[in-house]
Amino acid sequence: MPRCCVYERLRIVPGCLEDYEQLARYHYRDGPLGPCTAVFVLKSDGTIPGLLCKRVVGVIVYSAATPSLELRNVATDNFFAGLDRGAQLALVNKNIRRISRVIIEPRFQGLGLASRLVRETMPRLDVPVIEAVAVMGLVNPFFEKAGMKAYRGKPPIAHVQLVEALSVCGIENAELIDAREVQRKLNGLAEPHVEFLERHIQHFLKNHGRRRNMPAGLERTRYILTRLTARPTYCIWFNPNFDALRRTPAGRCLIPDARREARKEDC
Repeated sequence: MPRCCVYERLRIVPGCLEDYEQLARYHYRDGPLGPCTAVFVLKSDGTIPGLLCKRVVGVIVYSAATPSLELRNVATDNFFAGLDRGAQLALVNKNIRRISRVIIEPRFQGLGLASRLVRETMPRLDVPVIEAVAVMGLVNPFFEKAGMKAYRGKPPIAHVQLVEALSVCGIENAELIDAREVQRKLNGLAEPHVEFLERHIQHFLKNHGRRRNMPAGLERTRYILTRLTARPTYCIWFNPNFDALRRTPAGRCLIPDARREARKEDC
């Protein structure tokens, strides 16, 4: 079925954690999801024949935001900083939601569906600010394509060196999201490339505690790929549906008197 036909026949509807669990195995992050505040899924509008009619094609999960992020402070002129912990937590909980997962079933990747999920669901949340911390943001910048603004910290030198070493061996940035594919390529490298890359991997892992002695294989590759961006891309979106917003000196919108209200609620 042509790309445009599939795209137009999918609709976004409220979902649940059971929908997320159908696609969770396709996400590059391991570990528990934690509490969520909203789930939306991409499903057929009923006009696609066959099994796809009932299949969950994509899912996005929203969660509560963490109390403090360095790049959030950069993006908001420290609006959420400089408060005691209770007031800061109240301010963040009231005004920010975090995108914690975006997953597209592999057969439907490359159609722009991840950006669509983000772009079309952010306005449905009744909060002024949506944020995301994209570990693989440099590889697949779909948050930016959805209208979010990205802020990037400077990666450590060892990370840059390993990415360059992988590129020399024929493994490019766009492939670093798929640990199995990277491992397949590693297994096919000639001996000189294996030795060259292993030196860079050992240098990369030397400050990773017990992980520095991990044997070569898929588990080590997956660990390395999830940490190659030690300073992840931070993405933020300000909800234009909030009319009573003021602008900071940098031109960013934030709720007036929100800091004062947070202090009062914490008392």
